[in-house]
Amino acid sequence: MSPSVGTRVPDLTTDAYVPGAREPRTIGVPAHDGTWTALVFYPRDFTFVCPTELHGFAELQADFADEEATLLAASTDSFYSHKAWFESHSLLADVRYPVLADPSHRLSRAFGVLGEDGGALRGTFLIDPDGILRHASVTDLNVGRSPAETLRVLRALRTGELCPVDWRPGVATLSVAA
Repeated sequence: MSPSVGTRVPDLTTDAYVPGAREPRTIGVPAHDGTWTALVFYPRDFTFVCPTELHGFAELQADFADEEATLLAASTDSFYSHKAWFESHSLLADVRYPVLADPSHRLSRAFGVLGEDGGALRGTFLIDPDGILRHASVTDLNVGRSPAETLRVLRALRTGELCPVDWRPGVATLSVAA
């Protein structure tokens, strides 16, 4: 059963492709380093929509870091598949965040994004520093998500305030006081 917003996510570890590393690295989910965790699942390596999303997240990686968030991508492919794809695709050259390998499907099952074909659905999860799930969205395979919207939601969550529609930093939050 996947975690619900407001509940603690399971503590899991898995191998990851870290750009520049020759061997897999063990990464924990959530991060447990005092930061938020932005976990984005994508269906498979060597596909068409996925590199556009992964590139989009890479373009905003510094912004996620500025928001004290650890950015992690994940698919059900292996470390070796990740390594081959990320080191050969031009759109993925700027990816510097870890890419979790989940060939056992343990991680994708735990987050409720395992598809019938063994690939992951496009799941986006924002987990606070205490391991509590604060945002979750799952999209079908054919439509890429917006990394900028994921960052906007993270920023809104970090305010701890009531944020109106399309809230952005610098825009007033709402008050319940009359």
